[in-house]
Amino acid sequence: MLRTNMRFPLLSLAQAYHQDRGIKLPLLDAEVLQAHAPPFVKKENAGDAPNHTLAFSRLQRRRSYMKKREKPAEPAQDAAKSNGASQPPAENLSVPKDIDLVALPQLCFPDVCAVVARIQEDSYHFLVFTDVCGNRTYGVVVQYHRPIQHNNHSTSLRLYTTYGICVISKYPYYSALRDCLSCLLIQLKTCRLMEFEERVNEFSAKLALVPVPPPGQLHVEFSLRPLQIVLPSREDKDRPAVDLDLHLPFLCFRPRELLEVVTCILMEQRMVFCSTDWARLTLVAECLMLYIHPLQWQHPFVPILSRQMLDFVMAPTSFLMGCHIHHIEEIVSVSLKLGSWVFCSKCLDRNADLPSTPCAARDCFIKRAEGLQIHYDLEVCHLGTGTDVNVLRAKRRDWQRRLNTEIQRITLELIVNIFGEVLDHLNYEHRVFNSEEFLRSREITDQKFYQKVLDTHIFHSFLRDRLNGKMDAFTRMELSTRSETHKTRSMADYPRRPTMHEMALKCTSPETRLSKKLGMSLPNLSEHAPIDRTSFQLPCAPIGLHVLEKPIKTFKLPELPPPLSYHYVQNYYSDLINQLGRVMVLMGPSDSSLMARYHYLRGFVSFVAGKRLDALGDFQNLYKTDTDIFPVELVTALVDSLDKEERAQADQRPELIRLLSRVKREHERERARPPEYGTIKKFRLPKTHMQLEDFVRSVQESGIVKDLSTIHRLFDALTVGQQKQVDPDVFRYFYTIWKETEAEAQDVDLPVAVLKHMEHNECVYKLSSSVKTNYGVGKIAMTQRRLFLLTEGRAGYVEITKFRDIEDVRISSAALLLLRIPSLKIKSSLKKEVFEANLKSECDLWNLMVKEMWAGRKMADEHKDPQYMQQALTNALLMDAVVGCLQSQKAIFAASKLAYFDRMKLEVPMMVTKTTSETLKHKINPSLDLTSQQAVDVLLYTPGQLGVADADGGGNPKLWCARSDGKVLVFDAASWSMQQNAVQVGMSRVNCMLGVNQQQLWIGSQDSVIYIINPCSMACNKQLTEHRSEVTGLCVNIQPCSLLVAYSCSAEGTVIVWDVSTLQVRKNFSLSCGRLQSLQLHKGTLWCCKIGTFRSVQKEQLWSGSADSGQLCVWRCGDLSGTFQKIQLPDCTGVLCMIKVKDQIWVGGHGCSSGMSRGKIYVVDAERHSVEKELVAHTDSVQTLSSAEDRYVLSGSAGQDGKIAIWKVE
Repeated sequence: MLRTNMRFPLLSLAQAYHQDRGIKLPLLDAEVLQAHAPPFVKKENAGDAPNHTLAFSRLQRRRSYMKKREKPAEPAQDAAKSNGASQPPAENLSVPKDIDLVALPQLCFPDVCAVVARIQEDSYHFLVFTDVCGNRTYGVVVQYHRPIQHNNHSTSLRLYTTYGICVISKYPYYSALRDCLSCLLIQLKTCRLMEFEERVNEFSAKLALVPVPPPGQLHVEFSLRPLQIVLPSREDKDRPAVDLDLHLPFLCFRPRELLEVVTCILMEQRMVFCSTDWARLTLVAECLMLYIHPLQWQHPFVPILSRQMLDFVMAPTSFLMGCHIHHIEEIVSVSLKLGSWVFCSKCLDRNADLPSTPCAARDCFIKRAEGLQIHYDLEVCHLGTGTDVNVLRAKRRDWQRRLNTEIQRITLELIVNIFGEVLDHLNYEHRVFNSEEFLRSREITDQKFYQKVLDTHIFHSFLRDRLNGKMDAFTRMELSTRSETHKTRSMADYPRRPTMHEMALKCTSPETRLSKKLGMSLPNLSEHAPIDRTSFQLPCAPIGLHVLEKPIKTFKLPELPPPLSYHYVQNYYSDLINQLGRVMVLMGPSDSSLMARYHYLRGFVSFVAGKRLDALGDFQNLYKTDTDIFPVELVTALVDSLDKEERAQADQRPELIRLLSRVKREHERERARPPEYGTIKKFRLPKTHMQLEDFVRSVQESGIVKDLSTIHRLFDALTVGQQKQVDPDVFRYFYTIWKETEAEAQDVDLPVAVLKHMEHNECVYKLSSSVKTNYGVGKIAMTQRRLFLLTEGRAGYVEITKFRDIEDVRISSAALLLLRIPSLKIKSSLKKEVFEANLKSECDLWNLMVKEMWAGRKMADEHKDPQYMQQALTNALLMDAVVGCLQSQKAIFAASKLAYFDRMKLEVPMMVTKTTSETLKHKINPSLDLTSQQAVDVLLYTPGQLGVADADGGGNPKLWCARSDGKVLVFDAASWSMQQNAVQVGMSRVNCMLGVNQQQLWIGSQDSVIYIINPCSMACNKQLTEHRSEVTGLCVNIQPCSLLVAYSCSAEGTVIVWDVSTLQVRKNFSLSCGRLQSLQLHKGTLWCCKIGTFRSVQKEQLWSGSADSGQLCVWRCGDLSGTFQKIQLPDCTGVLCMIKVKDQIWVGGHGCSSGMSRGKIYVVDAERHSVEKELVAHTDSVQTLSSAEDRYVLSGSAGQDGKIAIWKVE
C-alpha cells in the first residue's frame, strides 16, 4: 500500500486551506506505507494471537514485512527542510529481493499527484515488472482518495489525499485482481484509519489462500463479498492465462493499422504507445504480446512510464514502452531522432521504411478481423435488465471468453501464414536454417519484410523451438492446415518444383492463393491407383479453422477463512481437499482430462497444507490422466523437500517409488542434454576442401538430399579422376546450378492448352534448349511421369512417351549437311514411330537422365514402390547439376556415377515373382524424412469411425507405425499419406501396440512404460508405469457383455490385468520364465509365450514359431500334452511374427531367395496346414504384421529395408 507524502504536513495544509480557500495546493511525492507478502501464518506460531502470526508458506517461504510507525509525525518546520524529497523507508522495513520499492511509487502514481478539494473517482491501472532474466510479474494498482482529518468536519472544506494499493502476482490476472481490489475498497472507505493496516493485511492473506488453476478447462471461483471472482486457467502450459479483453486493440486501431503495429513488434522496433488512459496502455500492450504467440518479445517491456522515467525512450536498444498522451510532443521529437515508433489510439505515426505484412497473410487477417463481433451491447440488446450482478458478470465473462478464443485463433492463423513455410527450410539433424533459400521462395513484395524479421531475437527463439520439436499451438495449427501434397512433400526427399495445379493457379487472382504451401510441393509419384483400390475412405466433413472446444468447468472454493489464524487456514485446506475429493468421486473416470485438473489442484493444495506424500500421490495420478500438465519443477522441489521420515514412508508405497525414480531420471536427462540443443546455424557454403564426412554434412545442411547412399554417389561423381575431396569452389558451382535449375522450373509458364494434358500434381523438372525433332521444333520437357515436346511458335503439347512405356533409349546421329549431329532416339511401346531429337551437346546428358527415369519407373512398377521413382528423379537432377558444374570431358562419366537404377537393371534382375507381384499392392517408406533407414518394429491398423469428421481425428482409418527410434508415425489408410509429425513415445524402442477402444491405443515400450494415445486427438498424455522391465505383450478382452479388461506382460514375467475405464490395476501375477515374450487371450484363457511368437485360431488350434527355426508347430488346445504337427517353411531360417487372416496364417520372418538373405512372408492354409504362397518384397527380415479388416495385410521390415508393404488378401 502507498500513499502520497506532502512537502509539508497535511494537517497544516488543511488548516491553511480552511482559512484561505484560494491557497495553491502543492504537488505530492509518494512513499511506501505498508508492504505485505507471504508467508502470513506458521505452524510454530499457532498459539499466538491471529494478528501476531506470520504467513503460511505456499511454494517458497519469505518473511513478511511492514513499515512500523514507531516515530511520531515530523513537525512542519522539519518537513519544510526536506525540500520535498521522498523519505526513505524505515530501517525495519524488510524488502523481498525480487521487489524494488524504490521505483514502485513512481509506477503506482505515474502522473502528477496533488492534494485535491473534491473527491475523485477511483482509478485502476496495470503494471508489468521484468527481471534481468526476463521473468515477468504483474501488478494491479488502484488509486482512491481519503479525506485529510482535522478539527473542522465540514465536508465542503475538506481536502483529499491519494492512496494507492498495488497487488503483485506471478500470473497476469488483471481482471480478477481488479475485482479483488474493488471488493477491498468497499471495506477501506468505511473503516477507521487505525483499522486500515489490519484490513489490507487480511486482504493480502486471503489472496494467498486462492490456488491458481492448472492449464486446461478448469477455472477456479472464490467469493470476496459482494463479488464472485473467477481465475481463468491457461489454455495450455505454454500459454499465459488470458484475463483481459483481447479485442481492446481492435477498438483502438483499424485492422490494417493493427497489422503495422504487429509488424513493428516482429521487427523489434523501438515503440512507444501513448494514451489518455494509463490502464489502456498495459492492456493493449499485453494483448499485442498474446497476438504474436508463440513468438515472444525479448527486449525491454515497460507499458507504463511515469513522468520521471521519460528518458527511458532514449535507450539505444529495441523496446516497447507506454506513456500518457500529454507527453506525446516530447516523445515524437525523440522518436524522430532515434527512429522510434509512436502509436496512439487516434493516430498512427507511420514510417515509410516499414515493410508491409506479407500480402496473403495480411488479406486473410483483415477479412477475418472484419467479421469479429466485438461489441457486447449488440449481443445483449434483446435481453432484459438483470438484477443479479454476479449473473450479469458471468454472462459478460462467457461472451468475452468466446471472443478471446476467436481472436487468438485469428492471430495464430496470421503467425502460421507468415512463418509456416519456415519449417520447409529447416534441417533438424544438423539444426540448420537455410535462410537464403527461404527468402528466394518468398514473393518479391514480401522479401523486404522477411529480410528484417529473420535477424531478430524473436525469430531466433521461434526457430529454436521448432528445431527442438516443440508441440505448441503454432505446430498444431500448422499441421492441421497442411494440404495433402504438402504432407507428402514434408516427409519426402526430393527437389521442390511447382505442380501443374500451381501453374494453373497462376492464371487466377492472388486472392485465391493464401500462400505458396502448395506451390513448392512434389506429388505422390505413383501414377497408378493402388491407393484407390486399397482405400478405406469414409465420409468426412471439411476441415475448417474452428475446432471443437472442451466445455469449461468452474470449481468454487470454500468460503475463505480468517486468513491470519493457522488453525482456520488448516481447516480451510482440509475442507478444500475433501471437497475436491467429493467432486472427483461423483465425476468418475469418464473425462480423464478434467480428472487430471482436479488431481493437479488437489496435489497443489496438499503440498501447501504440508501433506507432501498425498501431493505426490495426486501428481503420480497425472501419468494416467494427462502427463501434459505434469509440474516437473514443482514435483522436483517437493521431492527435495521430503524429510527422512517422509522419504521412508514414500519407500513403502510402490507408486511413489516409481514417481521418485522417474523424477530423478528426468533430472539427470535434463542435465545431460547436449549443449547444441539450443544452437541454430544458418547454412553457409563451405570454404575449405571437404572429405566425405564434411561433404555429407554440407549436402544435408543445404537441403539438396538427405539419403546417405545418394550423397556418397554424388561425392564419387564430383571427385572423379582426382583426390577424394571436394573443392569448395566446385561445391559452390554445383549448389548454384542446382538452385538455378530449381528457380528455372519455378518460372516455367505453361499455357493452359498444355496444362490440360497433365496430371494436377505433375511437375516440370527439366527443359532442354530448343531442338529439332521429328515431331517439330521445340523444347523437350521432363516430368516425373512423362516426356513431352513443348512446340515453338504457337505453344503446343506433343506427348513423346511416358516412362513406363519406353522400350528403348539410345544415342544416334542425324545428318545435317556435311555434319553428323548427335541425336537421342526413344522407342515407345504405344507408338510405331521412334522419337528422335537433335540434342547436340545435351544428348549424352539426356540419354543418362531418360535411362535412369525409365529404370526407376520400371522398378517402381515391379515393386509397387513409388520411392524408386522419387530416387530416380533425384539422381537425374543431380546428373544435370554435376554436368553443369564440371564443364569438362569427364562430366558425363562423372554423372554416370549417379545412374544407380540403370546400373542396377544390368547388375541384378528387376523382376519379382508373379505371386508376389499379384499380391503386393503398394509400399510405403516411413523413414523418408531421415538420413538413413529405421526398422519398422510394430504395425497396427485401426478402423475409421462412421459419421466422425476427420477434423475431429476420426473419419478415415489409420495405420500406426512404430520405428526403431521410438517414434510412432500415423498414416491415413485411405491415401497412405502421413497425417502428422511423428509422436515420440519415450526414448526407447516400441515392442507392441494394441487398439483397446476408439479412445485408447496402448503402446508397450522397452523403457517399461505403457504409453496411451488418443486416436482422435492424437494426444499421447497418459502413461501406465507399473511394470518394472520392458513391456513385451498386450491383449484385450473383447467379449461384448463383459467389462473391458486389458492384459500386459513384461520381460521378467509379470502379467498385469487392467481396468480400461479407470486404468487401475485389477490384478497382477508373475510367471517363472526366462523371458516372457507375448500373450494372447482365447476363449477365456490367457496364453503366455516364453520365446518366439504364437497365434491361436479356430478349431482349437494353437500355432507357434521360433526366431531361430523355420518350423511352425500346431497344437490342439484341448490336449497340449499330446503330439503336435510341424510345418516346415521353405527356405526359412526364423519366424518373427504371425497373424490369422480369414482361414489363413500369415507368417513373417527371414530366409533365402536367389541366394540372398531376404525378408519373407508365408501364407499357410489353416485347415490343410500347407504353404499356399511365398512372398518376397523386403530386403530385410519381416518383423511385424497387421491385418486391415481381413482385406489387406501390412508388413514391416528390419532396418536395412525399413519399409511397409501392403498385401491383398484373397
